[in-house]
Amino acid sequence: MTTLTARVSRLGKPRKATYWVLAVFVLGSLFPFYWSFLVASRDNGMLTERVPPLLPGGNFFANAARVFDTVPFWKALANSVIVSGTVTLTTVLFSSLAGFAFAKLRFRGRNALFVFIVVTLAVPTQLGIIPLFIAMSKLGWAGGLQAVIVPNLVTAFGVFWMRQYTVDAVPYELIEAARVDGCSMIRIFWNVCLPAVRPAAAILAMFTFMMSWNDFLWPLVVLDVGNPTVQVALEKLQSGYYVDYSLVLAGTTLATIPILIVFLLLGRQIVAGIMQGAVKG
Repeated sequence: MTTLTARVSRLGKPRKATYWVLAVFVLGSLFPFYWSFLVASRDNGMLTERVPPLLPGGNFFANAARVFDTVPFWKALANSVIVSGTVTLTTVLFSSLAGFAFAKLRFRGRNALFVFIVVTLAVPTQLGIIPLFIAMSKLGWAGGLQAVIVPNLVTAFGVFWMRQYTVDAVPYELIEAARVDGCSMIRIFWNVCLPAVRPAAAILAMFTFMMSWNDFLWPLVVLDVGNPTVQVALEKLQSGYYVDYSLVLAGTTLATIPILIVFLLLGRQIVAGIMQGAVKG
């Protein structure tokens, strides 16, 4: 603790220029969201004005109502919540289990199997769409949400991420002490490993939810027209000859809200993980 305090004192306080640079980056990151809301709160004529307004208008709720009238947006939201929530929970659970096994358990073929999992990250997703669609059709799942959920129950990136974090986060001494106390391997994972890797699991959960929520190609291919996810529903808003961007961006703004909620819920764990890594360094 004394060493860390000494390092901080040597670094000194951040200069004002640092805050200005950070403020510029924050404003640049928030501007696309603000512009989307700005267009969504007005009509399509705003885009043709020579000097676009910088304050929101009063048409957002009217445009949001038109979104729900144009496409089955409530159903799309529910489908995306079910798919993204299920995929996130299973990915975090199975990736944590696999990461614990690859990091702390010794078994034959461990390194070769882990290398194989990592190599699959280099295979483009598009190459597997046709055989995966054929498999879903033969199982009778084409058109249903299970066709989107089951192929994504666990990811190679999730296994790699949790394995790399578990290597340093869970000492062998804790595992041996738990074994001496008579704990089974599942109990060691649940009571020793899982609390230690919670920051990494929170980061994985956030990225998995975002990727599943924003997934477009596979749901577009496998789901029925009347059973879309949010991204497929947004595509339907701009599929006509005339594109009403205020309508499209109103739907985009509504689709962004769940991601912001997930980030707010997991933000403390993410910051805790970053701070833990900084202290270790």
